[in-house]
Amino acid sequence: MEHNANRGYKDSVFNMYMTSNPAYLIESYNAIQDENYDLNTPIEINTLNDVLYKGKVNDLSFSLDNRYIVLYEHQATINKNMPVRVLLYLGRLLEKLLDRKSLYREKQIPLMTPEFIVLYNGQKPYPDISYMRLSDAFISQPHKNEEEPVPSVELVVKVINIGYGHNKPILEKSKPLQDYSIFTYKVQEYKDSGLQLQEAIQRAVIYCRENNIMQPFLTEHASEVENMLLTEWKLEDAIQIAQEEAREEETFNIAKKLLAKKFPLNDIVDVTGLTVEQIQRL
Repeated sequence: MEHNANRGYKDSVFNMYMTSNPAYLIESYNAIQDENYDLNTPIEINTLNDVLYKGKVNDLSFSLDNRYIVLYEHQATINKNMPVRVLLYLGRLLEKLLDRKSLYREKQIPLMTPEFIVLYNGQKPYPDISYMRLSDAFISQPHKNEEEPVPSVELVVKVINIGYGHNKPILEKSKPLQDYSIFTYKVQEYKDSGLQLQEAIQRAVIYCRENNIMQPFLTEHASEVENMLLTEWKLEDAIQIAQEEAREEETFNIAKKLLAKKFPLNDIVDVTGLTVEQIQRL
């Protein structure tokens, strides 16, 4: 197995954990895609280390058995622009993997089959399995002719909810995914009980080490994991607050427009969810 990992960039705990043992990637892939690859199947991690999302590397790409290029992205907040981001990422990855000169030869270049997976474990409810399509963002749909192929492009991203209590059949087939799901659940559980985030993370690490959950990894990297996860969760909290403030600002703007058009206060309350007092202060 080839394992090319470079810690010179801002990694995520998920990526660091999953690449700590390449067999974790094969086991998770088998569970997600209902395959049965041997854990010694050739694998090469080819993540583009300079691609940052929210200040850290969130994506993880690897080739499996020289047949597939698999892109994982772990998200705590769903990003609807994943298909176009994946398209750009794939282009850069192929540019890295392919010989430029071969592009101009007559013979067709064989390509490994790309597959795109988002692994979601955020707090907001989300389906166990769903799909994002690049074409969902198209302003106009491609012209279709039943007798001809559509001269356009499509890209599909599979979204799998790995939050605690979701997709049990998948998680039960992959201990690495199941362990990570439990670990993040315990952090949230301790945080919800009133502990500060740092203490919640520390308690979750202790719990998991005592219960053989991510045990070797957490034993070796406990302090690093605590620092990384503290940064990750604070960043996610900041993003969520910013999104909520943006929605609140938009709500007030809607209320102002309705007031300007002389809508009754009660109607504005119903539409925006604001109180009469909040609307009167506008």
